[in-house]
Amino acid sequence: MNLKELFAYGEKVDGYDVRVLNEREARAGAGILFIGAFIGLTNGTMLGTPIFSKFFVTFFALDFTLRVLQPRYSPSLLLGRFFVRNQKPEYVGATQKRFAWMLGLILAYPMFYYLVLDFQPNPIKVIVCLLCMLLLFFESAFSICFGCKIFAWLKRKDPMYCPGGVCEIQTKDAVQKFTPAQLIIVLSTVGLMAYGTYAYMTKLETRSHFGNMLKTKVTTMLMSEEELKRLEEKKLQEEFDNF
Repeated sequence: MNLKELFAYGEKVDGYDVRVLNEREARAGAGILFIGAFIGLTNGTMLGTPIFSKFFVTFFALDFTLRVLQPRYSPSLLLGRFFVRNQKPEYVGATQKRFAWMLGLILAYPMFYYLVLDFQPNPIKVIVCLLCMLLLFFESAFSICFGCKIFAWLKRKDPMYCPGGVCEIQTKDAVQKFTPAQLIIVLSTVGLMAYGTYAYMTKLETRSHFGNMLKTKVTTMLMSEEELKRLEEKKLQEEFDNF
C-alpha cells in the first residue's frame, strides 16, 4: 500500500465510481456502541456511579475521531468486521458516512467534557446521551443513517450508494407499502407504546426499592442545579421538622 492509498478515505472497489465503506460493518459497529451506551446509562442509574460511562465515553470519542480520520483503524468498526466477516459486503459511499460520523463526533466531545473532564449531572448531558443512543439504534437496527440523510439534503448533487439504497430507489414495491389497515395498526402501536411509557414513568405505583431508586435517579438526572438545590433544601427541612 502506497502513501497516497494509506491516507485515502474509504476503499476502492471495482464497479463503484466513488470510494465506499462496508455498511454491514458500520451497522455492527453501531450496535456494539449502542450496547456500551446502554450499559453505561443503566449502570449509572442503578448503581449511581459514572465510572463505566466515563470509560465508554472516552472510547466513544476516540473511536469517532478515528472514524472521521481513517475508519480502517476504528476499534468498533474492526470489531464489527469480525462479526460480519462471512457476510457479503454492502457498499455505501464513504463521503456521506464520514459526514454522519462528524456529527457523531460533535456530540461525543461535549459528552467527554461533561462526563470525564468536568463531571456535571445536568439535563443536557442526559439528552445528548439519549440522542446518541437513538442514532446508534436506528443505524444498527434499521440501517437508517440520519447523518447521511442530512448530507443528501445539503449536497446539491445526489450522493451515490446510500445505506439501504435509498438514493437509488425511485418507486417502492408493493411489499414496501402500507395498506390502510396496516397503517392503523402501526399508528395504534406507536400510540400505545408512547402512552405506556408515560404511564409507567408517572402513574404506576412503585412497590420495590429498586423501582423507587430508578425513578429517583431518572428524575434527578433531568433536574437543573437550581431544582436539585431546592429539592435538597426541602429534604433537609423535612428532616428537621421530623426531628
